[in-house]
Amino acid sequence: MFNSKLKETLYNLCITATLLLSATGFSFFFHLVTQNVANVTILYILALVLIARFTTHYWPGIVASLVGVVCVNFLFTYPYYELNFSLKGYPLTFMGMLTIALITSTTTSHMKTQSRIIHEREKLLLEAEKEKMRANLLRAVSHDLRTPLTSIIGASSTYLEHEARLKPNEQLDLVQHIHEDAHWLLNMVENLLSVTRIHNNSTTVTKSLEPVEEVLSEAIFRLKKRIPDASITVKVPDELLMIPMDAMLIEQVLINLLENAIIHAHSTQPIECTVDHDTDSAIFHVRDYGIGINSEHIDHLFDGTYSLNTSSPDSKKGFGIGLSICQTIIVAHNGTLWVTPNAIGTTFSFKLPKEA
Repeated sequence: MFNSKLKETLYNLCITATLLLSATGFSFFFHLVTQNVANVTILYILALVLIARFTTHYWPGIVASLVGVVCVNFLFTYPYYELNFSLKGYPLTFMGMLTIALITSTTTSHMKTQSRIIHEREKLLLEAEKEKMRANLLRAVSHDLRTPLTSIIGASSTYLEHEARLKPNEQLDLVQHIHEDAHWLLNMVENLLSVTRIHNNSTTVTKSLEPVEEVLSEAIFRLKKRIPDASITVKVPDELLMIPMDAMLIEQVLINLLENAIIHAHSTQPIECTVDHDTDSAIFHVRDYGIGINSEHIDHLFDGTYSLNTSSPDSKKGFGIGLSICQTIIVAHNGTLWVTPNAIGTTFSFKLPKEA
C-alpha cells in the first residue's frame, strides 16, 4: 500500500514538473517574440488543464496554479525577476487559474471514477460469462464423454468375456465400434486442447496473418484423415485473403462444423464450404442438405446443451460440445458465429474481422 502511494505521488510530481517546465520554456520563447503576457498566461492555463487531466489528485492542480501565477508575476511581468503582488488584476488572475484547476481536477476525477466503475463492472460481467461458459462446457463434456466410454467398456468386456463364442464378423463389429468411439474421444480431446490455447486470464488469442485458403485446406485434410469418404465442395475468393487468426483454432472450428454436417445432418448432397468477404471481415459458410434443425433449438445450439433427438446411432454423441467450443473460439477472435435454417438443411457461418 505504501509503495503504491509513493509511486502515485512520484508520478504526479513528474507530470506536474514536466508540464510546468515545458510551459515555462515555451513562455520564454513567446515572451521574447511577442512581449505579450497574455500568451504566457494561456500557456500556463493549458499546462494547468493538462496537469489536472493526467494526475490523480487535486493537489497537483492547486500547486500548478500557485506556481503558474508566481512565474507569470516573477518572470514575465515588468519589473522582471521581482514579485509584485500589488499589480492590477493579479488577484483575479490567481483566482481564475485556481478555479480552472479545481474545476478541471474535479471533472477529470469524476470521469476517472466512472471509468473505473465501468471497467470493474465489465470485468465482473466477463468473469460471469467465462464461468457460465466453463459450467456449460463441463456439463457437456461430462455428458458426451460418458456415452462413448460406456460403449467402449461394454464392447471390450463383451469381446474379452465371450471371445470364444463370438463369430469373426461379430468380433470385427465390436472392434469397429471400439475404434469409432476411440476416434470420437480423440476428437473431443483435440477440441478441449484447442480451448486451452485461449489465454486463461482473458478471452483473446494470439493472432497472426494467415491465408484463408491454406487454413481451409488444412482443416479439410485433417478431417479426411478421420472421414476418408467425406464429400465436400470448396469455394474461396480468387484473390489472396489474409486474416489475423490463430490458425489451429480456426481449423478446429471448421473441422467441427464440417464433421457435424457430414455425420449428424445426413446430407443428401456434398457439404458446401465457401468463403467470401466484405470491407471489414471474412465470412465462412458450411452448408449441408440434411435433416435441418428445429427453429426452437437454435437458441441453445452454442451453450453446450444441445443434442440430436433421433434414433440414429450417432445421436448418442450430441454435438453441442463441439458447437460450444466453436462459439468460444470465434468470440475470442472478436468474431460472430450464427446458424441459418434453409428449406433443405442448415448453414453455419462465422465472421472474422480483417483487422486484429
